[in-house]
Amino acid sequence: MLLALMLTMLADPAFAEIRVTDAATGRGVPLVELETVHGVRFVTDNAGRVAFQEPGLMGRELFLSVRGHGYEAAKDGFGVRGVKVTPVAGAVSEVELKRTIVAERLGRLTGEGLFRDTVLLGHPVPLTESAHPGRVAGQDSVQAAIYRGKVYWLWGDTSRLDYPLGLFRTAGATTPLPTPDFDPANGVAYDYFTDAATGFTRAMMPLKERPEGVIWTFALFTVPDGAGVEKLAGHYSRRKGLGGEFEQGVAVFDDATATLVPAKQLPLAETWRRPVGHPILHEMAGVKWLLFGSPNPNVRVPATLADALDPAKYEAFTCAKADGLPDLGADGKPVWRWQKGLPPTGSKEERAWVEAGKLAAADARFLPADAGDPTKRVTLHTGSVRWNAYRKKWLLLAGQLGGTSHLGEVWCAEADAPTGPFARAVKVASHDKQTFYNVSHHAFFDRDGGRTVHFEGTYTNEFSGNAYQTPRYNYNQILYRLDLDAPAVRGAR
Repeated sequence: MLLALMLTMLADPAFAEIRVTDAATGRGVPLVELETVHGVRFVTDNAGRVAFQEPGLMGRELFLSVRGHGYEAAKDGFGVRGVKVTPVAGAVSEVELKRTIVAERLGRLTGEGLFRDTVLLGHPVPLTESAHPGRVAGQDSVQAAIYRGKVYWLWGDTSRLDYPLGLFRTAGATTPLPTPDFDPANGVAYDYFTDAATGFTRAMMPLKERPEGVIWTFALFTVPDGAGVEKLAGHYSRRKGLGGEFEQGVAVFDDATATLVPAKQLPLAETWRRPVGHPILHEMAGVKWLLFGSPNPNVRVPATLADALDPAKYEAFTCAKADGLPDLGADGKPVWRWQKGLPPTGSKEERAWVEAGKLAAADARFLPADAGDPTKRVTLHTGSVRWNAYRKKWLLLAGQLGGTSHLGEVWCAEADAPTGPFARAVKVASHDKQTFYNVSHHAFFDRDGGRTVHFEGTYTNEFSGNAYQTPRYNYNQILYRLDLDAPAVRGAR
């Protein structure tokens, strides 16, 4: 690792700058934690910068341990990973780290202070200022869809800075359609739907007549109504939190009020005849279908609003029999089919069958082999499947149940059909003792003809067993980009 002290004068000479970069690209690395031997911790901003101003520590050589979630410093003779810097007011200490993950971390998308240290140090900020920034501190689980010439974004629970309780009835924003010269690496200037009095993001699904419970939305999609007019819709769940539901159904966006309005309430017992995950539009046998599922697109419905509101029109992709065991043909292979009677088959069901000896691992569709160790199988968690123009394949990006970092890993696989089989997967990102869930690949951000793709997820200590919350980053959306021609990705094909 190269470590150099550059005597570059800054706009504010009171601060010393520590800049952490990717040794391969020279780009600043966000979400790197630097800690002194007596426990003072600093976290790089979206440009990889730390504005350092500590009385008694300026001008002194310091050892900083490094924790980088896929970026690491070299070990010294005692096996300790870290760097030495001498922070000098008005100067820059450059720290280069080796990237050990395939995907490149670009930065935090939501919350305040994205470029905090960059601002303190007087550098220009690459992100365009939003007209309605929303005063957001943290946001959970994104949904995105292109509707009437804009990208519409929805998030789950949203935290605020002026009180511990935030917004629990879905936040929303819009952005322009990305142009060819738009680079998501600079961030996304969300134009939030806000409360006029406070400036804080407002409820996209207020349901004032039913005030009890939080409201989460899922599976945002667009379909034509009976008159051929494009409509924005999705699943909603009014809940007691993680513990249960008060109601669920399908909501449709009302352009006049810019809110989501319930259009069809579904029975609470309905578990799969509903939109879930990150939908895709796919034509099969001359019929346009919406495919749902996270990460497995194993539920479909004809792509019209009337059909999306009718549970009887939903079909599940399965190879199961009524007894819950796999339906094997004369050749011993599972018989897959679309049907309406049984629930869909996904990664968890296939894992259970393989472990019980009821299904050969090689015959699974949604339980890919680990490209680094083909004897192991990856049980997929939430994620998305998108068509990739560069590979001419369906690309899956999803989390993993279990793994070395529970819900903290992201895996990439590809297949000829959205329903697989996804035979091999390569790990492209990992978060040490932190969770990274509800992974979503935004195909409208694809660059270089689809060779470079972007995905995001929720970074948090929740569900990780780790009490530590990374300042500013915790409970927010983090963006990565992935080069599909990276050697590790090519090796997984």
